Amino acid sequence: MNLPRSFVDAVVFACITAGLSGRAFAGPAPVDSNDSTPARRQPSGAPRVVEAIAVQGTIVVDGKLDDEVWKQATPASHFLQSEPHDGQPATEETEVRVSYDGANLYVGAYLHDHEPDRIIVNDIRKDFQEQDQDDFEVLLDTFRDHQNGYVFITNALGAKADRQVAKEGREVNPSWDAVWTVKTQRVADGWTLEMAIPFRSLRFPSGSEQRWGINFSRRIRRKNEIVFWSPVPRSYNLARVSLAGELSGLVLQGTSRDLRVKPYLAGTTLRETGGASFDQHADIGLDVKYGITPGLTLDATLHPDFAQVEADEQQVNLTQFSQFFPEKREFFLENSGVFYVGDAARNNQLFAAPTADEDLLLFFSRRIGLSDSGKAISIPAGVRLTGNVEGFTVGALSMQTKATEISRANNYSVLRVRRNIGTGSDLGVIFMNRQATDTSGDYNRVFGVDGNIRFARKVDWNSYLIGSATPGVNGGQYAVRSSLNYEGNFLHSKVGILQIGENFRDDLGYYLRTGARKYLIDIGIRPRFAWLQHLGIREMHPHVVDNYYQDLTGRMIAKTFHNGYTFFLNDGGYVEFSVNPKFQRTTEPFTIHTERSSADSVVIPPGSYDWAEYQVIGGTDPSRPVALGFTGITGGLWSGRQKTIRGSLTVHPGYRVRLTASVSRTSASLDIPRTRFVETLYTARLGYSFATNMFVDALTQYEPSAKTFNANVRFNLIHHPLSDLFVVFNEQHITGPDAPLPGRSVIVKFTQMAAF
Repeated sequence: MNLPRSFVDAVVFACITAGLSGRAFAGPAPVDSNDSTPARRQPSGAPRVVEAIAVQGTIVVDGKLDDEVWKQATPASHFLQSEPHDGQPATEETEVRVSYDGANLYVGAYLHDHEPDRIIVNDIRKDFQEQDQDDFEVLLDTFRDHQNGYVFITNALGAKADRQVAKEGREVNPSWDAVWTVKTQRVADGWTLEMAIPFRSLRFPSGSEQRWGINFSRRIRRKNEIVFWSPVPRSYNLARVSLAGELSGLVLQGTSRDLRVKPYLAGTTLRETGGASFDQHADIGLDVKYGITPGLTLDATLHPDFAQVEADEQQVNLTQFSQFFPEKREFFLENSGVFYVGDAARNNQLFAAPTADEDLLLFFSRRIGLSDSGKAISIPAGVRLTGNVEGFTVGALSMQTKATEISRANNYSVLRVRRNIGTGSDLGVIFMNRQATDTSGDYNRVFGVDGNIRFARKVDWNSYLIGSATPGVNGGQYAVRSSLNYEGNFLHSKVGILQIGENFRDDLGYYLRTGARKYLIDIGIRPRFAWLQHLGIREMHPHVVDNYYQDLTGRMIAKTFHNGYTFFLNDGGYVEFSVNPKFQRTTEPFTIHTERSSADSVVIPPGSYDWAEYQVIGGTDPSRPVALGFTGITGGLWSGRQKTIRGSLTVHPGYRVRLTASVSRTSASLDIPRTRFVETLYTARLGYSFATNMFVDALTQYEPSAKTFNANVRFNLIHHPLSDLFVVFNEQHITGPDAPLPGRSVIVKFTQMAAF
C-alpha cells in the first residue's frame, strides 16, 4: 500500500521530535518533563486513602466546619500540583475531611489562601464554567471500576456544578443533575465549604461495606494552578478516574433505592414565521426515575417536552457537509456515556473537552425526536435502563416517535453492554435498531463489538467492528476503526485508521462519508522552559494532525493537514500559528449561502480542489473581566482565495453578569464559479444570575445572507431541587421590505420533583 505523502511527513516529524526531549533543545532542559516524578506516589506505591467518619449526632451544612465530626476526621492534605509544576507541592494548603450518616456523604474542606482578597469568582449559575475561577472539585468512583464517576464542583460563593464521567473522559456529561447541597464561607485565610451528597443520588454496589474511589481537585485561578490530592499528571485531568485514591470506612445500612416522580405542565403561545395569528396549546408529561438496585436505574418518560432547551448556535458553514449540533435535551444526556463507542479521550488540562467523532459517531441521540432541520417530532413515551450488574455496565434505551408529514412512526432502540478487564480496559457490544411501527416493515439495524485496551498506563488501543442491515441492501454494510494513542506530559501521539463500507447506514448515528478509508496521525510535543515561563509562556506545543481520505479503490478523495505551533501563557491565554493544506474531491454540487454575490447563493460544482490556509488563533486570560478571542485565516478556499476573521469579546464585571459578542466574516473570491461573496454571522450572549438558583440567558444571532435575526431568551428558577420554572421567549425575524411577520413564541413550563 502506498502511504500518502503527508502521512510519511508526519512519521518523519514524529521521529525528529521524539529526540527533542533529550539535548536537542538549546538552553535548559524542559521544566517538569519527566512523567515519573517521585512525589506523585506514596513510598509503597499504594493509592492514597482517606477515611470517612460516621457522624455521631447531626451536621449543620453551613460551610463553617464547626461540627464535632470534623475535629475527629483525619484530613486529606498534601495536595500536589498538576499545573504549573507537575508533582510539586501546592502553593496553598488544602485540607479535606469526609464523614457520613444514613442519608448523606459529607465533604468538608478548608482551602487556605495567603491572599484571600484575590480569590476569583466569575459565575454563580448552575453548571458554571470552573476553568475561569477558583474552584473545588470532588470525584466519586462508587463502583471502584477505575473508569466512571460522579463529579461535584463548587466555588467560593457556593455555586454548583455536577457531571458524569464515563470511560475516563471519553464522555463527560455536564448536563447530569443530582440532588445535593453545598454551603461556603469566606474566612481570614481563604474559604471553607461543606457538601452533603445524598446516597440516593448515587449508584453503587450492594453490601454494607463500601470502598470507593475518590479524588479532590482545587484550582487557584490567579496563579493558573491546578492541584490534586491523589496526584494526576498534567497530561490528564480529574476525569482520569484510574488515578483516584480510595475512600475507606464507609458502612451503609438500608440505603434507599430512590424513586423520583417529576411531572410537568407547559403552556405555549406560538406564531410561525409568516403566520397570521397565534396558536395556544398546553402540554403535560411525566418523568419517573427508580433505582431498581443500588447499581441499576430505570428512567421512564411520558410525552417529554424539551421546549426550554437552548437554541442551537449557528455557524458559518463553507463545507459540503451538514453542520453538527450537540445534544442538549436532558433525558438523552443523562447516562449518555454508557452508549458511547468511539475514540480514546484527550483530557489534557490545556485542551478543551473532546469533540464528537465527526467521521462516524455511532450513537447520536439527536436522530430521535428531531428532524434534519431541527424541528421537534412528538415522542409519546420512552424508557432507559442504565447501571452496573455483576461487573457489567449496561445501557438500554427505547423511544417511540409519532408519524409526521415527512417521516413514519418509528421505534428507536439501543442496547449496550461493557465489561471491564482491568484498569482502563474494557470490551463491549452494541445493538441499535430503528423500526417503522407502521405496516411498511422498514428498518435499519447496527451492531458490533468494540474494545479499549490500556498498556503501561499511558497507551490506549481503541478499536471497533460494526455492521449494519437495511432491507434491500447487500454488501458493504460495515465500519471498522482502530487507533493507538499515547498521552504523556511531553509527547502525545495517535495513529489510526477508519474504513466505512459503501452501503453502511446508521439511522441513529452521525457521519460524513461512506465508501471511504481514513488514515489519522496526530503528534505533538509540549516542552516547558524555565526561562520562557519568566517571559510569560508556560508551554509550547508544536504539533501536526493529518487526516487523509481515500475511496475504497485507493484514490485520494480528501486531505486536511494541520501544522500548528501553540504557545500557552502563564495566565491562561494562548496563541497558535498554523499552516493547513487541504484537498477535497466532490461528486455533487453544493451551495454556500452568501451575503453578497451575483445571486443569493454560490454553487460549488463537482471537482477536485486543492488549497492551503494560513491561520492564527488565540485568546486572552478568560478569568479577567474583559477577555478577547480571535481567529484569522488567509489563503485558499475551494477554487479561489479567502480572508476570514472571527472575533469575540467577553465582559464579566462581576459574578452576576456575562456578555459575549462575536462576529465571523469570510470574504472570498472564487474562480469556479467566477464570483465574489461575503458570509457573515453576528452572535451575542447575555447571562445574568440573580442567585445560585435563578438566572436568565439570552442568545441572539443575525445572519445577513439569510436576512434572519433569531433570539432565544430563557428564564430559569430552580424553586426546589431538580424542580424548575422556565419562561422562554423565541423570535425569528426576517429583515427586508417584503419580510413576513416574524415568528414568535412564549413558553412557560413548570416542573416539580417528588422523591420517595
